[in-house]
Amino acid sequence: MNLTNKVILVTGGTGSFGKKFVTKALENGVKKVIIFSRDELKQYEMAQEFRDERIRFFLGDVRDKDRLYRAFDGVDIVIHAAALKHVGACEYNPFEAVKTNIYGAQNIIEAAIDRGVKRVIALSTDKAAAPINLYGATKLASDKLFVAANSYVGEKETRFAVVRYGNVVGSRGSVVPFFKKMAATGKLPVTDERMTRFWITLDQGVQFVIDCLGRLQGGEIFVPKIPSMKVTDLAKAIAPDAEIQYVGIRPGEKLHEAMITEDDSRHTLEFDNYYVITPEFSWWAQNGSEKGKSLPEDFKFTSDNNISWLTVEELRALVEEM
Repeated sequence: MNLTNKVILVTGGTGSFGKKFVTKALENGVKKVIIFSRDELKQYEMAQEFRDERIRFFLGDVRDKDRLYRAFDGVDIVIHAAALKHVGACEYNPFEAVKTNIYGAQNIIEAAIDRGVKRVIALSTDKAAAPINLYGATKLASDKLFVAANSYVGEKETRFAVVRYGNVVGSRGSVVPFFKKMAATGKLPVTDERMTRFWITLDQGVQFVIDCLGRLQGGEIFVPKIPSMKVTDLAKAIAPDAEIQYVGIRPGEKLHEAMITEDDSRHTLEFDNYYVITPEFSWWAQNGSEKGKSLPEDFKFTSDNNISWLTVEELRALVEEM
């Protein structure tokens, strides 16, 4: 999508995604980017890093609807990246995750409609498909809220969609920095030798969101076709000489992640480089410029049945590229 002269607000914009998105937005001639987040130190550090007069910083929490109403004034596009994301923290602080990830999502929706925002994309996660942990459950609820929001915008132009993808290489709190740190000890803790995950680079994830801004009509869940990797292969790529210690699956973890379940596949369309889980609303019409194809009923897109896999050498190259 052409971002020239657009006013864009990014919730949780001081994180890894936000910084990369802002970089791309500035390169694409955006009129203004508003960073909405609750950590003044990270905002200060980001301001020192970018030093661009087109960036504005807005302190606030997605739990605070009134603050969102003020922040959304004059905004064309909202990218909703704010969330409590740490699986363990959400397991042990469940209602905090509910307040941010679910109540916060509804606040975004209501503020966007009432303030006349044109397009909203909410970032989701593979953990929202068939969730077994609290984080995934809250993001599934969030996804449902954003999809359903399109059915009650009335005559407003606001449209909502969701982008769902897997682990981001090198993002804050991801396994790559952790493995790099532990490599110095000569031992890498791995939960289970069978574990697999989807893998996407930060640049790919941000570009996919920008592309989907141009595709969305409202109610879609966009899923990129991305490769899988074995966690043991990642360990070998980062520290080939380190001893791997299997420590067991942590609370709320899966052996394999899913992005499209068999039940979702009945209303999912396949395109060249991505899938669209379509909303089950009669008003939704497929984009006339691109025609997706239906999937077999037993289709599922999971990290263990993927046709695309990263090798140890490819993983090493990605890690070094960081």
